[in-house]
Amino acid sequence: MIFKWLDERLELRKFKDKFLSKTFPTHPTFLLGEIALFSFIILIITGIFLGFLYEPSTKMVPLFGAMVPSAYASVVRIDLLPMGMIIRRIHHWSAMIMIAAILVHLMRVYFTASYRKPREINWLVGLSLWGIAMGAAFTGYLLPYSNFSVTATSIAYYMAKSVPWIGDWISRLLFAGDFPSSGTVPRFFFMHVMLIPIALIGLIGLHMLILVKQKHTEPLSNKNRKEAEGGKRLIGIPIWPEQAVISLSFFFFLLFTVVLIATYIPLNPIETYGPPSPGTPVMRPDWYFLIVYGFLKLIPGNLSFSVLGGKITPETIGGVIFPTFTFVVFALIPFLDRGKGPQNYIENPLHRPFMTSFGIGGGIFLCMLVVAGYIDVLHITPEAMTVYTILSSLAAWGISYTVLRLYNRKRMGGDNVR
Repeated sequence: MIFKWLDERLELRKFKDKFLSKTFPTHPTFLLGEIALFSFIILIITGIFLGFLYEPSTKMVPLFGAMVPSAYASVVRIDLLPMGMIIRRIHHWSAMIMIAAILVHLMRVYFTASYRKPREINWLVGLSLWGIAMGAAFTGYLLPYSNFSVTATSIAYYMAKSVPWIGDWISRLLFAGDFPSSGTVPRFFFMHVMLIPIALIGLIGLHMLILVKQKHTEPLSNKNRKEAEGGKRLIGIPIWPEQAVISLSFFFFLLFTVVLIATYIPLNPIETYGPPSPGTPVMRPDWYFLIVYGFLKLIPGNLSFSVLGGKITPETIGGVIFPTFTFVVFALIPFLDRGKGPQNYIENPLHRPFMTSFGIGGGIFLCMLVVAGYIDVLHITPEAMTVYTILSSLAAWGISYTVLRLYNRKRMGGDNVR
């Protein structure tokens, strides 16, 4: 009765026939995108709860007999609420899971060549989503305004200031003046709860629209199946109701997992760090910023020079040039590795020696930079760690390329292999 009433006014049946009857492939790796989307939904729900109670200000207020910034005090009070600390941890863990899911999703697309024509635009959209999701995590870092978060954010402040020619302007735009200042927390709060979520929602919507238009890539084994009609039809299950039920079940499973992790594994215990103080705590960023942090550790501290009047410092090289160069390389991949026609089926990574070994070598390089973030704990000098990083990356690339070349030469009976 209700559906009929709504259908007469909104033509729901036409919407169902046009969009909800589309086919969703059943390959398990296609759930990676759903993990990222569902984590974002959990972030919004928990973020609304935290937004009602958080005070984005550095005004000094009393807390347990001491004067502390109101941002710090409000987070302490959230932690004291029933379920308050758990919800804050769920928010933090969901952010980490979302960033990890997007990264693994991008890796799946890379190793299976699913970025090729006609999906170059969606590759760029996915890459942008990953970058902006890390921007959301970065702006959320400062909000508890603990000794840890202020120290961690100060590293980014000096990186922003190190941009040649326009560093002062960028740092004033992002940090509302010098750091720390009374305007920094409100500026970060605005970016974290308004500007960046709008950008994420827009990019997710664009990603979904392109996906509906172009459809998923499929496992290559589907190509020769009778139902595929020579590659004209996508093989899978309808979005409604089969995939919808699977997705809803998966959402609750993910929620259960995040709650379980948040219950037993604490993150960012601000009561331990305390409010900002003159001392600098021993700190290390979350895993997704460890790559840049580790790269900064390897750059000699006295490496500075000028280019056209702009000063290049270690912060410029590690915090600006290196991340920018990495993103540019990722963005150019679909335009450098092109196929002859539309790429509607995923390729076997073992059949792509150069690109797969390039990915393995690059992955080892980034992992070694994560390790470089711990050289003080491991008692390794920056010079030695630089040698280890270069040698292990080249070895991973060379060995994997040689093995895959031999494998494919044998598989193809000695024919040319890319």
